[in-house]
Amino acid sequence: MEPPSPDCNGAEAVLNLKPSSSIPITYHPLFGPHDDLILLELDQKLLPDVLHQRVTIRGQPDEDAVLCTESKTYAIKSVGTSNSVFLIPPSSQFNYFESPICCDENYHDPQSVASVIKIATGNMELVEVAPRLDKLRSLLFENPYRFEEDVEMVDLEEMEGKNTGLYSWDDLIEKVQASDDELRTGLQAFSAVEIYGYWRIVDEKYMDRILRMLLHNSVLNDWSLSCLNEDDVVNALESDGFPHKLANHCLHVYGSKVIEGVSTSSIWKLDERKVCVHFARDILRDGNRKMERFMEDWARKVPEGMPASLDMLEGEVLIEKLGAETWIRAFSVSSLPYNPAERFSVLFKERPKWEWKDLHPYISDLRVPGLSAEGLLLKYTRRTQPTADAEPVFSIR
Repeated sequence: MEPPSPDCNGAEAVLNLKPSSSIPITYHPLFGPHDDLILLELDQKLLPDVLHQRVTIRGQPDEDAVLCTESKTYAIKSVGTSNSVFLIPPSSQFNYFESPICCDENYHDPQSVASVIKIATGNMELVEVAPRLDKLRSLLFENPYRFEEDVEMVDLEEMEGKNTGLYSWDDLIEKVQASDDELRTGLQAFSAVEIYGYWRIVDEKYMDRILRMLLHNSVLNDWSLSCLNEDDVVNALESDGFPHKLANHCLHVYGSKVIEGVSTSSIWKLDERKVCVHFARDILRDGNRKMERFMEDWARKVPEGMPASLDMLEGEVLIEKLGAETWIRAFSVSSLPYNPAERFSVLFKERPKWEWKDLHPYISDLRVPGLSAEGLLLKYTRRTQPTADAEPVFSIR
């Protein structure tokens, strides 16, 4: 029997098939289960990223793998099909010295057959998901940067020798299931800073020292908190014993840049809400406080001219009535899981019922592709509203 034509018995034979036409099927000489070949169904918008190798598969051995583009994360789902799918390789991959076995014994035209190398009963599909940033938070909190590291003058070689709870960018992209862009956004949200090649969060007490010294210097030097010269601030903090990297980091955590410096120093403005929240957290770190006492202490701690308002503390505190007294306690959205199911579980353990005005700040940051905020509420909560004018109340579903 004449060997099959390389131009007509591969995938090309099917691609050139006219409507309502048929073609015999043969077995490729290498036909088999080929478990290393998996079909992946792609949305058209993802095709360029895959074809140009701009995607990565991320996940540890004990995790379900995800596929990441530069900016998004996709779960990889296995989908079964009722019809079998034939995998036909290009003609160039044929072994020309082995004859294919045609399924139709009466068919003898080797010029128009399709040679199947594998029969697939399903495929993989991609579903966009939120980045798994809870793991990023747990990694960063393993070893916060503390004041003692400055005092002990820990050098790079010593850090690399210990390397406990320290993660470089390459370590994080290997361990955290998130795209590069989502990972950068997560590091910014956690106020992480790269120190000696490792991404760290700075201990709250240490950040408190730096911020207080910045505010102290602003009084001594008559600086406006809405017009801080970056070089002046950083130089002053360095002279007080703080590393340049952390002095600059303080501006990024508590301020925003209003003028980008090119030939001159950049100009920063302290964010009133971030500064006031910092001091509120500091006061409540030791436990609940009576509202009146808290407001007095808070007003005393914040910089002069900054209006400390309870509106600033949405998503940071819970306020409760106990008899005739009002108490306030810390409960920050930044400490809650990013996974929606886990988030709602924690919330309803904290309170069995939530009014919307209290619940909203604790779920407004949740982002689930394909699911709106209303969809999240329908999925995880039950809504009750005694009257049309009453505030809706949410309980666990």
